[in-house]
Amino acid sequence: MGNHTTVTTFLLWGFSSFPELQNLLFVVILLSHVSILLANASIMVAIKLNHNLHTPMYFFLFALSFSETCTTMVILPRMLVDLISKSKAISLPECATQMFFFFGLGGNNCFILSAMSYDRYTAINNPLHYPILMTQKICLQLIIASGVLGFSVSLCIVVTIFNLSFCNSNIIQHFFCDIDPVVSLACNLTFYHKVILFAFTAFVLVGSFIFIMVSYVFIVTVVMKMPSAKGRYKTFSTCSSHFTVVFIHYGFACFVYLRPKNSYSFKDDTLLAMTYTILTPLLNPIIYSLRNKSMQTALRKDIGNVIRFFPKMVNKRAQKI
Repeated sequence: MGNHTTVTTFLLWGFSSFPELQNLLFVVILLSHVSILLANASIMVAIKLNHNLHTPMYFFLFALSFSETCTTMVILPRMLVDLISKSKAISLPECATQMFFFFGLGGNNCFILSAMSYDRYTAINNPLHYPILMTQKICLQLIIASGVLGFSVSLCIVVTIFNLSFCNSNIIQHFFCDIDPVVSLACNLTFYHKVILFAFTAFVLVGSFIFIMVSYVFIVTVVMKMPSAKGRYKTFSTCSSHFTVVFIHYGFACFVYLRPKNSYSFKDDTLLAMTYTILTPLLNPIIYSLRNKSMQTALRKDIGNVIRFFPKMVNKRAQKI
């Protein structure tokens, strides 16, 4: 990478377009970051502590919450530092590392959502064989495969981009090392590189989305054959949270990464990406909490245990004093 590069440091200049909003953005993003961590941590703790949630669907949800948390940790802390710091420099290795983990985790999220759709199809289409078809071992294999596939695609993207020569401006018009703002600084970018990058991005987003939609076509086909309207509603309700998360996740991601790049500016792209990186990880646990009665019951139980724990702890300390 060093043999082909004259620029060794980039400047993340995404928020320079909004100088009057930087203090407000810092507060909003900080509160959002804390909310994301608390919401996803609550989901993971509830699944871990409640044995009735030890099923494949919640196992995948645990993995998705963990991955979403890691995704925000790659982006938001650096974003907060840049908002209060005059120096917005990021070295090429740091930029490549950030891009690798962001797109690796993003791809992992997509493939976990695909695994969740397969789980729902298996549960609805083969309820009698479901415990055999979706064992803990198979779920773990699907989670590992999601991570391996996501980070493999991300590695290909990073290698393709950082083998380019950056000999023009070193100012990235974004708040993190995203594909298009970094690629726009390359001085030997060809149509071949653009096709390769688009193909990898489309493979993750479009490929996994098609798999999910095909799964739902089969689910709808099976459900519509059920004689009871109440049974159809109950079955569909088990998929509603997942489908809502899929709609939000892919809606934002496709709008950011598959939209024609000559029809909008990097300033617009920055706003869209900020919404995607903050709103999606925040909405996912909220949706699963609001639309899932089992999760609501588990969260109430855990919150009740915490509320009862603190007075007991205070009383024990008072007695010791």
